[in-house]
Formats: sequence, C-alpha cells, structure tokens
Amino acid sequence: MATLEILAELVGGEIIGDPQVEIFQIKPIDQAGEGDLTFLTNPKYLPYLKDCQASAVIIAPGFEVAGQNLLVSDNPYLAFAKILTELRGTGYAPVGIMPGAVIAESAQFGNNVSVYPGCYIGENVVVGDNSMIFPNTVIYDDVQIGADCLIHAGCLIREQTQIGNRVILQPGAVIGSDGFGFAPDGGAYFKIPQVGIVVLEDDVEIGACCTLDRAALGETRIKKGCKFDNMVHIAHNVEVGGDSVIAGQSGIAGSSRIGRHATIGGQSAISGHITLGDNITIAGKGGAAQNLAGNQVYSGTPAIPHKQWIKSSLIFGKLPEMRREMSALSKRLRELEEQIKEQSE
Repeated sequence: MATLEILAELVGGEIIGDPQVEIFQIKPIDQAGEGDLTFLTNPKYLPYLKDCQASAVIIAPGFEVAGQNLLVSDNPYLAFAKILTELRGTGYAPVGIMPGAVIAESAQFGNNVSVYPGCYIGENVVVGDNSMIFPNTVIYDDVQIGADCLIHAGCLIREQTQIGNRVILQPGAVIGSDGFGFAPDGGAYFKIPQVGIVVLEDDVEIGACCTLDRAALGETRIKKGCKFDNMVHIAHNVEVGGDSVIAGQSGIAGSSRIGRHATIGGQSAISGHITLGDNITIAGKGGAAQNLAGNQVYSGTPAIPHKQWIKSSLIFGKLPEMRREMSALSKRLRELEEQIKEQSE
C-alpha cells in the first residue's frame, strides 16, 4: 500500500484531490474499484471515467475530470509503469542455492544469489549480488553475470558470455549459440569455428526463445538498455545500439550495425553487413537491404521512407487495372502507328 502523495513523489506528478487516499494496486479503468489506481492515456476512454470506481486516476495534463482524485503526469504511461513496479515489489524472494543444482566448485557467487533445482553452472562462472537463476538453466564455463539479474527457466548461456547488471532473460533464451558460418568446399560446406563471444550490457532484456549468436571473431554486442521481444534472432558480430527495441520474429543478419534508440517492428529483416542510423524506425515486416540513414521511419521490403511507401501502397491495388489500361494503350498506339505508316506510303 502507498498513499497517492507518495506515488506522486515517486513519478514527479501533481495531485488533484485527496493526497492521503490509499492505493493497493493498479487495475484497468473498467475494473478498478476502491483502493485501486487506474490510468488514462487515450482520450477515447474518457467516457469510462463516468462510472469508474477507482480511488485515483493517472492522467495527462489538460483533461478536465470532476469528482476524481487525480495524479497528473506529463507521461501517464511511464508513471503507470513506475507505480506498478513500486506496488508489485521485487516479485521473487531469494531462495539461496537449492538442492538439485549442479555447480562447479570454481563458480563464484555474490551475496543473496538464488539458484533453483535443475540448473547446471560450469567452471569459473561468476554471478553478481542478488541475481536469480531459475530452474533448468544451463550456464557454460567462464560466463560472467552481473548483479540483480533474472535468468528465467530453461535459458542456455554459452561459454565466455558477458552479462551486465539488471539484465533479464525470459524463458528459453539462448545466448552465445554458434553463428551461422560455413566455408564452401566444393559441393559441401566446412564449419567455421565461432570463437567470439556475446556481450549484453546493463539493463538489457531478452524475450522468450530469442537466439543471440556468438561472434565468429570478436563480439556480438547488445548495448545498454536494449529490449527484445520474443523470438528475435541476432546473428554473429551484430551490434545493436543502446536503448533500441526489437519486436517479435525479427532477425538481424551477421555483422550489421544498428544505431542507438532504434525501433524495429515485428517480423522485420535486416540484411548482413549494413548499418542503420540512430533513432531509426523500421515498420513491421520491413526489410532493410542496404545502409539507411537515421532519424527516419521506413516501411516495406526493401525498406523505403514511410511517406514514399504510403504513396506506393496506394498504387498496389490499382496495378491490375493499370496493366490492362497500358495494354490497351499499347495496342492503340500500334494501330495508330500502322495508320500513319499506311498514309505516308
């Protein structure tokens, strides 16, 4: 429980109404009741406030709402996220090293580390303070994991991977699998050893069933603050700039460089050995096949500036009709040319 006053201080918001009202949890606007906090980020939901029984509402400046306790924030969605984190707490109580975990003698753990049954932790692994490793996780030799990390069930972390602080791996993530490297040998292929590593910097979150390949040489690096949705594939030697977000089922081919604060929509594909600039946005199912400048929105495959893609997409449905018209015009042009030729003779 927290008072509205405490929550307002947490998010730097302004209170309209009773600052001492008690808040126990956050609920959707159509389900909230007494003791609940709800939030409003879209004006189309304003009519729901008429019958809302919540004790308080997070809202943006400029909305006129009478008879409600309000927490006014310039960024209601961010305020909601911070308050939800505060009310929820850490979520997982430390359990220590539980029976059933297989741990090499050379592994080193900080304070309050939790390791659940079914885990395997190899030689010379280092795990920082307050990190939690959930059941059936496999960690190869020489891995370094920072403080306050959550490694959820069924993750696999290959040798020499380096993981920073406050990193979250959702269930089934594979970090450090071999990159897709093969040298042609006549009609066959010779496997190229992948001897590089993967580096996840601080505050990275990797979704369920993502695969991040180790570098052939050097590093595959995911920079600070990146957030990946489920089923994202990052190939060998890729670098993703800080605070970038990548939606599900997207893939980035080998040795590409993604700038800082990139937004990659779901099912997007980034070709290998290209560079995308800072603050770039690739719309869902976009395909980047060449270097693209930053600070722009791109759509389509191959990706082109979004405004240009909108104009092009308006034509797609008319292509069959345009083809018929072109055929008719071409036929008419040939007839006219024949007539001119006959007249000239």
